[in-house]
Amino acid sequence: MKPKDIFLELLKKDGRPERALKQYEALNVVLYDPVNAYLHGNRVRGKMTKDRWGTLIDFPEDAPGTIPFVTDETKVIKDITHWRDYAVAPDLDECINGDWEKCRQKAAAMDPHGNRLLTAFMGTGIFEQCHFLIPFTDSLTYLYEYPDEMHQLIDYILQYRLKQAEILIDNLHPDAILSHDDWGTKDALFFKPEMWRKFFKEPYRQFYGYIRSRGVITIHHADSYLVPILDDMAEIGIQVWQGALPENNIPEQLRRLNGKMVLMGGIGAAIDREDSTEEEIHKYVSSVLEECCPLGHFIPCITYGVAGAVFHHVDPVIYRTIDEYNNKLHLPHYLQEASVKRQKPNDAASGGQGETGAAAGNTGSSIKSREDFSGKPEELLSAISMALQDGKKSRVTDLTRKALENELPAETILSRGLISGMTLVGEDFTAGKVFVPEMLMAAQCMNAATDILKPLLTAGPSDNSLGTAVIGTVKGDLHDIGKNLVKIMLEGQGIHVVDLGTDVSAEEFVESARENNAQLICCSAMLTTTMDEMRKVVDLVRKSPDMDHVKVMIGGAPTTQEYCDEIGADRYTVDAASAARAAAAMLQ
Repeated sequence: MKPKDIFLELLKKDGRPERALKQYEALNVVLYDPVNAYLHGNRVRGKMTKDRWGTLIDFPEDAPGTIPFVTDETKVIKDITHWRDYAVAPDLDECINGDWEKCRQKAAAMDPHGNRLLTAFMGTGIFEQCHFLIPFTDSLTYLYEYPDEMHQLIDYILQYRLKQAEILIDNLHPDAILSHDDWGTKDALFFKPEMWRKFFKEPYRQFYGYIRSRGVITIHHADSYLVPILDDMAEIGIQVWQGALPENNIPEQLRRLNGKMVLMGGIGAAIDREDSTEEEIHKYVSSVLEECCPLGHFIPCITYGVAGAVFHHVDPVIYRTIDEYNNKLHLPHYLQEASVKRQKPNDAASGGQGETGAAAGNTGSSIKSREDFSGKPEELLSAISMALQDGKKSRVTDLTRKALENELPAETILSRGLISGMTLVGEDFTAGKVFVPEMLMAAQCMNAATDILKPLLTAGPSDNSLGTAVIGTVKGDLHDIGKNLVKIMLEGQGIHVVDLGTDVSAEEFVESARENNAQLICCSAMLTTTMDEMRKVVDLVRKSPDMDHVKVMIGGAPTTQEYCDEIGADRYTVDAASAARAAAAMLQ
């Protein structure tokens, strides 16, 4: 079988592939068509440019790719209630008369024997385009605060994406389309499954429905935790999920889906390091193959959205390991039924319809009741905590003022009302009961109430907080979503936070800690290529006599407890809530 024939077999519920594919072996991905050239042709390494939507795009010299730079100052949509005044989709008609024949010839030359499926590429999906136009945090909270406007904006982006797909299909004649849109972190969705269904399920049903109606295979990239919506993804027409992270428990999902969708991934970024050994890579990939391939409908692949590991020594070992697996005559395993009986997923795994966690304007949070209170101190503090968990800013501020009128000390309101509420939000976030938008809205509640209390909190931050933490994303890395979430949760624990932003050098971390008399440095990284800067931070702290009281905490997608131990950092945490708890424990 040619690689493309194996790929097509995998799409069949009862397909019989003769071997495991080697990552993108079956796909001839076209990144150079006239549409992509039009949309991304102005990007230059080392420069900041604007894309066709007007989003500021950074392309650092030492980064593997481009990163949108969206802040309150640079955002395209200045006012969501008048988004039409700001958001103007690129004129794709300019691409229709591009040199498509040259593009098709180049694609044919890349695959002269017709072994692969011609695959068109569509980056920046519907949700991603939203937070390219609006800051990421706003794009999530606006789903609650401005639902009508967000529905309109999403539909506008959908129509643009449909036209892009139409042009690609009409002119490139692809066998498949690889479309990107990340919907979560490695541990959780960005939003409740119900919110994803409310805003994105139907637009994507239209999008993938159109592509499939044209006879084109649908491949969706999302290197995210997507277990709660996997059935939905299959239902709306996604045939292949590329980027399936190991954190999704791929064997369990393959059993659960039972051929409804092909999973392409399983090889995480943990092995894509400059110092990873051949033995380490081989052992890791072998384990993935043994666990996943016998279940069928699986393509072993590094979870990035484009072919190829960051470090050049990694892919050859992956390929050799897959060859070894195929040469061991594992074919019969493809034809066997899974030996492990399918387990009934729990509500969290199945993405049940029941509401959980805090939600602005919604019921079903951890709040048990909404009864009125008499104004007694304990009832007031409890009401503040509950309103914060619900994301009801006006109620939190009203209750905070009422508590002050009842002569409750500002410090008590802060610690036993606001911080206690944020702590519970953090616990629910860790448990998967609330998601990023709810946490952000709780943080907005806390900030609004804290502004009321500040004049009464007469002492400085060092006296009124657990301590001071310096936080930032390390040098060479401009990802800030995870860092921002940690900042929110640290502040929710009563910690004074100095946010250094992104692309922060080891020297800047240490100097800021010294200037602000900080007891904790928090380093975040999203890219394996930037992790070594964390080692430099630890080394610099340890070598500085005046820094012996400073702890270093690390986190981010590629980091692990093993890496923490290796570089001598004081603490590693897996998410924002656990980072806040760990920081509070270290500062007490």
